Amino acid sequence: MSDLTYNGTELLATVASRILKDGDSVFVGTGLPVIAGMLAQKTHAPGLLVFFEAGAIGPIVPQLPISVGDSRTIHKAVAASSMHDLMSMCQAGYADYGFLGAAQIDAYGNLNTTAIGDWDKPTARLPGSGGANDVASFVHKMIIILRQSKRSFVEKVDFITSPGFLTGPGAREKAGLPSGGGPFRVITQYAVYDFDPQTKRLRLYSLHPGVTAQNVQENSNFPIDIPDIVGTSPTPTAQELRLLREVIDPSGIVIGK
Repeated sequence: MSDLTYNGTELLATVASRILKDGDSVFVGTGLPVIAGMLAQKTHAPGLLVFFEAGAIGPIVPQLPISVGDSRTIHKAVAASSMHDLMSMCQAGYADYGFLGAAQIDAYGNLNTTAIGDWDKPTARLPGSGGANDVASFVHKMIIILRQSKRSFVEKVDFITSPGFLTGPGAREKAGLPSGGGPFRVITQYAVYDFDPQTKRLRLYSLHPGVTAQNVQENSNFPIDIPDIVGTSPTPTAQELRLLREVIDPSGIVIGK
């Protein structure tokens, strides 16, 4: 393929897939998370073990499923189990990575998917947790994908649906959560972020092509730590674009046409 033009969704899928390592395990949902997992399996991480919330363990997904209960999620799977078993595996520490989305995120990686505004009289009711709290609490490395704006990057989330580093260093452990877990990467349309190991606050990790540090800060309601040296996010290769468009999501359900 000579045309390396890509859209924003294809870029996010590529960036997310390259975080995943061969031999690791990842808890995915539908949409971008499963696309990232499928792309990783078909490129640099053939031994990636994929978990679906509805119970599929270790499938080789042939094409984008439309839900976590789609029959394609058990294609060549190690097991077709249950939601109970999958959540128990997370609690037991068997999931290296987990993907989550959010309506709001704060500087410590706490996520809100429950309500916007005052709890008693919110301006919006959201879907809630589902399995998100379990994933955030128990996977070793949480990867968050969301659209960045001043409305989504907030100083304090209106409701903590899924715990990040709560109030900072040691807070997760004090709350009774396993040590060593928490947010690992945040991926937006502008950049990739990680978290400072000392302060546990979000910081810039890499900028997407054409994006500046000023763009990043202008679309956040809290100050973002910007290191002196910041990387550039990887762009899709010809092989990755072919797989995304022709194999993984040929109908363009998520990545578009």
